[in-house]
Amino acid sequence: MGLEKIIRLLARRAGIDIKRYRATDTEHGRVVAMLATHKITTVLDVGANIGQYALALREVGYLGDIVSFEPLPAAHQKLAATALKDPAWKVAPRMALGSRKSTATLNIAGNSVSSSLRPMLAAHAEAAISSAYVGHLNVAVERLDAVVGNYIDDSSNIFLKIDTQGFEDEVLDGATALLPRIAGIQLELSLVPLYDGQRLYEALLERMRALGYELWGLSPGFFDARTGRLLQFDGVFFRTSSATPTR
Repeated sequence: MGLEKIIRLLARRAGIDIKRYRATDTEHGRVVAMLATHKITTVLDVGANIGQYALALREVGYLGDIVSFEPLPAAHQKLAATALKDPAWKVAPRMALGSRKSTATLNIAGNSVSSSLRPMLAAHAEAAISSAYVGHLNVAVERLDAVVGNYIDDSSNIFLKIDTQGFEDEVLDGATALLPRIAGIQLELSLVPLYDGQRLYEALLERMRALGYELWGLSPGFFDARTGRLLQFDGVFFRTSSATPTR
């Protein structure tokens, strides 16, 4: 047995898996390859939390503009502080995005990332105890159409990432004027109802097809560790006409 295999075997016995690292083998590495193929210049990061998604894109080579939106006060503060170090990364004032300008109740999850404008259902709370709501906060809700003009221009080629815990369709409803300019979209899609009133993956897949997008990638997301069942996954969609193979 070679040294490499011995090291991997010993690591696995300690609960660690060692693999060769290639960016294109990672979830975000594949997304960055798609961004390059479609010549994306601006990523709109809706539901940014503390900036995990943007940082992951940077780690695997995306150099274009990023604009992040986040309504949760503590997360927004950390997000803004992190983005200050990156001149191509802008953070919008604290707000939620939806179908119309309003004020709404943000349900704050114990793990922060599961916070949502929708009530959480038992299937989610039972699969991830740390996600249970611990508080509520009134937040301003804006349409993406109304605020995005501060961050893009006519040359921007846009990719929209939406991670809003069951509120994805509402964000799309608030971006009807912008959608013709959006080359690609990443959505969090649920296989089972996790938030009251959310649309499940079948309805969102059909909506994306009707809007002229095709599915380019899938990444598993939230599992119920008790049963092994996949509850959420991410879908990446692009307009067919936007593809330009890179070498």
